Amino acid sequence: MKKILFIAAVLAFAVSCSQGKGPKILVLYYSQSSTTEAVAREISNRLGADMEKIVPVTPYDGTYQETIERSRKEREEGILPELQPLKSDVRSYDIIFLGYPIWYGTYAVPMSTLLNTVDFSGKKVIPFCTFGSGGLESSTRDLSEKLTGAEILPGYGVRSARIDAAPAEIDRFLKQGGFIEGEVEKYEEFPEMHQASDEEAAIFDAAVGGYPMINAKAEKASSRTVSGGTEYLFEARDVPRNPEQQDMAGTMKVYVLAMDGQDPVFTRVVR
Repeated sequence: MKKILFIAAVLAFAVSCSQGKGPKILVLYYSQSSTTEAVAREISNRLGADMEKIVPVTPYDGTYQETIERSRKEREEGILPELQPLKSDVRSYDIIFLGYPIWYGTYAVPMSTLLNTVDFSGKKVIPFCTFGSGGLESSTRDLSEKLTGAEILPGYGVRSARIDAAPAEIDRFLKQGGFIEGEVEKYEEFPEMHQASDEEAAIFDAAVGGYPMINAKAEKASSRTVSGGTEYLFEARDVPRNPEQQDMAGTMKVYVLAMDGQDPVFTRVVR
C-alpha cells in the first residue's frame, strides 16, 4: 500500500512539473557535524531547493562523550532543547526533505523540538539520515507516529563511513522518486532467503568485522546483482560478548555491498 501511495505521489509530482507548476521544496535538516549537512546540500543542489539548518540555542559542541551524555539525559527526562527560530515558513512549502543524524536508534533530539513546534500537516515529508549502522526504518516509523497529519514518503539513509557514496546514491534515489529526470537501472527483488553458505558467511564477517557495535553470526542470506557488483541481504543473530547477556540476543537484517574489486561493506542494519 505504501508503494502505491508513493507512486501516486511521484506521478502527481511529475504532472505538476510538466505543467510548470512544480511544488515548492524545502530541505530542512539538523547536523551536529558536517555529515548530514553534506547529504542535505547534495539533495538541495540536485533539486534547486531551498535549504535551512536547524540550530539549537545551546549547540552540541562538546566531546563525543559529552554529546552522548547530554542527549541521553534529554531523552530520559523528556527535555526538548530550545531551537533558534526558523527563517523558512514551512507552511509555504509542499514537500519537505527532513534530515537528521541517528541518535539512539531514531532522529536526533533537536528534531523532537522541531516536530513539537512546527506544523507539518498536509505536507509530503521525505526523511533522510546519516548513521553509524542504521536507523532509517525506525526513525521513519517514529516520524509517521508523530506527524500524523503529514504524508511520510520513503526516505534515504547512508552510513557516515560511506558518505563518499552518497552523491551517486542520492542521484538514484531522486530519479527513482521522480524528483529529477533520468532513468536508473532496475534491480530485481531479493529472492527468498536460504541458509548462509560458508562463502556468504565469510563475506558477512568481512563486511562487519571491526565495527564495534555489531557482533553477530550470519544465519540466512539472499543476494542480487547490482551495477558493478552484488548486494547481499543477511539475517544475522547477535553473539553476546558476555554470556550473561545471552537472553538479550536478537536478530537483525544486514545489507552488504560486494562491489567488483573492492572489499565488502555493510550499508545498513535493520533491527
